[in-house]
Amino acid sequence: MKILVVAKQVEVTDDLRELFEKKLKKFDKFFGDKTEAKLTLKERKNDDKKLELTINVNGTLFRAEETAPTFQTALDSAMDSIERQIRKHKTRLQKRIRNKDFAAATADVPEAEEEKEFDIRVKEFDIKPMTAEEAILQMNLLDHSFFVFENEASGKINVVYKREGNSYGLIEPVK
Repeated sequence: MKILVVAKQVEVTDDLRELFEKKLKKFDKFFGDKTEAKLTLKERKNDDKKLELTINVNGTLFRAEETAPTFQTALDSAMDSIERQIRKHKTRLQKRIRNKDFAAATADVPEAEEEKEFDIRVKEFDIKPMTAEEAILQMNLLDHSFFVFENEASGKINVVYKREGNSYGLIEPVK
């Protein structure tokens, strides 16, 4: 597994890097060598540590964000969260791995662009054709409330979103 550590206003010691590598080796049993893990570390004003863990497996993202008194505690909580995501979607993921039919996933861009009156955060992502069901799976894996994708059947850009009462909505363009 390839591990990238991004520290924002935090110094990453060799001991901390070794800890991350040792702990994340646990996921090698689930994923192959092409897996990428990105750890983003931030220290908050109240001395809490914020850790974001994103694992990219053939375009499918598993993401967890935790805040704790230490980075080790935050990493343990994030890993537990990702393990739950893996168990929840294990059957579907194994089916797609066998078929090599993974869909595109959102990739966060950490930079933000500003305009005169609004603070706009820009995200870029690759779009690959998928069904609405696959888009909902990706949305749930990322723990987002909506997901933009190219509809496999129509070739148009669509959006799936979570509704109240554990239901989902699909927005399709008319033209």
